[in-house]
Amino acid sequence: MSVRELVVLGTGSQVPTRTRNHNGYLLRWDGEGLLFDPGEGTQRQMLFAGVPASSITRICLTHFHGDHCLGVPGVVQRLSLDGVRHPVTAHFPASGAEYFGRLRRASVFHETAELVEAPVSEPGEIARGAFGKLVARRLSHPVESFGYQLIEPDSRRMLPERLAALGVSGQAVGRMQREGFLELDGRRIELAEASEPRRGQRFPFVMDTRLCDGVFELADGADLLVIEATFRAADAALATEYGHLTAAQAGRVAAECGVRKLVLTHFSQRYADPEQFRAEAAETFGGEIVVAEDLGRVAVPARRPARSAAG
Repeated sequence: MSVRELVVLGTGSQVPTRTRNHNGYLLRWDGEGLLFDPGEGTQRQMLFAGVPASSITRICLTHFHGDHCLGVPGVVQRLSLDGVRHPVTAHFPASGAEYFGRLRRASVFHETAELVEAPVSEPGEIARGAFGKLVARRLSHPVESFGYQLIEPDSRRMLPERLAALGVSGQAVGRMQREGFLELDGRRIELAEASEPRRGQRFPFVMDTRLCDGVFELADGADLLVIEATFRAADAALATEYGHLTAAQAGRVAAECGVRKLVLTHFSQRYADPEQFRAEAAETFGGEIVVAEDLGRVAVPARRPARSAAG
């Protein structure tokens, strides 16, 4: 059974607190496990969350500030310690390749797992697989930073009532899906006669950045948007100075981009009440808002109900 959910491993900005670990987010997407920005302590958070190292298929770093990458050594070594057999691909800004090399080999260990380095030098598609494609976009931060977007390909949803009316059942359904048509009892039945378009789901991950074109490109049409909300609106000047977003700005992005579910995270330790972030984002975004908490799980929204065959 496929599972699509975000496992939140840490939500703190810059430093961990008593209630928030450094960043860390695992996107479980069917057979894929994308680990985003593992900060210090991520390996231990994985234990608390019940996430084995074997579930990781990709590591995606937005940039090389410590709260987004200091967990890499422990995670990389754990891959070998646990005998992970499948290759794990690591995406990160190419300008920080030296830093990634230091993190990968931060101490002595017996490396048996296969870690494939795939540095990102330009925006665009960076990977493709059964999940669809993974795209990177430039963000605006004092150091080079990329956001990521997983895009599932569009497909078609089979309509049981139409299949029954056309007399198509069993293995013939799969054959029609693969070939686009079916020859049955002297008739040619096109796939479009028994199905309707189904838009692929989208998941963007947007960390440390000011508002910029890349933010809106990543968030466009997202089913689940994970986005930093380091500051509150009263500190918007600080947010701009240090290359961050406010919760209000995150809400604006979600509203303008047609996001279905908004996940706010990467909170500054200066704020005591996380619900204030929700309130500010809700001033412009009327959809579902999640204020991320360590070890929380956030389901990717179910697909929108398909239109009936009649329209």
